[in-house]
Parts: sequence; structure tokens; C-alpha cells
Amino acid sequence: MRQAKQQWKQTGQPARVFTAFAYRTRKSWSRKRRVGGQAEVLEKGEHPRFVVTALPEAVWPAQKLYEELYCGRGERENRIQEQQLSLFADRTSTAFLRSNQLRRYFSAGAYLLLQALRRWGLAGTEMARAQCQTIRRKLLQIGAQIRITVRKVWVSLAEGYPYAALFTQFYAHLQRAPAMRC
Repeated sequence: MRQAKQQWKQTGQPARVFTAFAYRTRKSWSRKRRVGGQAEVLEKGEHPRFVVTALPEAVWPAQKLYEELYCGRGERENRIQEQQLSLFADRTSTAFLRSNQLRRYFSAGAYLLLQALRRWGLAGTEMARAQCQTIRRKLLQIGAQIRITVRKVWVSLAEGYPYAALFTQFYAHLQRAPAMRC
């Protein structure tokens, strides 16, 4: 923490220092364990973090352990929670296994579809990392007038639609996306 404080004082920018050490509690642990630590100093103050692991230092040095493994796990958990809350994957409201399983399949399919839309349609936009609920609300749940003629399908967005420019960019990206083959 002293190193991080010193870096912060010198630069005025957030400072992070990583280390690993062996540690044993007085009573509850039977042996020493490897702990990866992050000492971070921000404007708001000190922000220490610790990860206890059995993974070898040669494969998982302290910074890689914290940033890739620990933070990556949190990101995966966020994606699971996003599917449960935004795409109703947590709902199993019938008494029958098959109907509940079908609902979960639909939710998983919707999540995969939104991931593809994010990857191909929203790459390079301010919504490239948007959550499913935000994509649904801003780009998919919109009012439009659809007119079908012999040669074309016309989609007219409302003049007051605040994300029209983003929608146009999204649509252009999707047109350039690779064709899917089944």
C-alpha cells in the first residue's frame, strides 16, 4: 500500500501495485496459503483487495490472478445475472419440467441473439458493451410504421425517436455482418 500511495502522490493518478505472499490465520486455517493482493490508491482513498488461491505463482502471477481470473469471474457472473433479470431466465412458473425447460431455452436463445447483435451490430458504437435490457429498450422496443410493397419493405421510425442515428448505424453494421449458415 505504501508503494501505491507513493505512486499516487508523485503522479496524482490512480495507482495500483500487485503482490503475492503466504499467509496463515491464527485459528481457522490449517496451513499457510497463497494470497494475491492488489493495493490501489484513488482520489477517494485506499482500496485494497485480496484473493486466496492454491494456483501456482508461475502460472498465475498476482496481477494476472486478480485482473484475469478474479475480475473475469465477476464479469461472467454479471452476464448470468443479466440473462436472469433482463431475459427472464429465472422464471419457472409452471409445474411441468418441459414447459420450464422450454422457457429457459427461449431465454438462452434470446441471449445468444442479443450477443450477436452486440458483436456485429453495435461494434464501434457507444452501446458496444450495453446490457441486454438497454439494447431491448433503446433499439428493439420502438414504435415504427411498416409498409410493404411488391418490391420493398419500408420501416419508418417516429420523428421523435432519440436513437435514430444509432439505429441507422446499427442497421448498417448488421447488413455487413457475415451470413449465418445453418
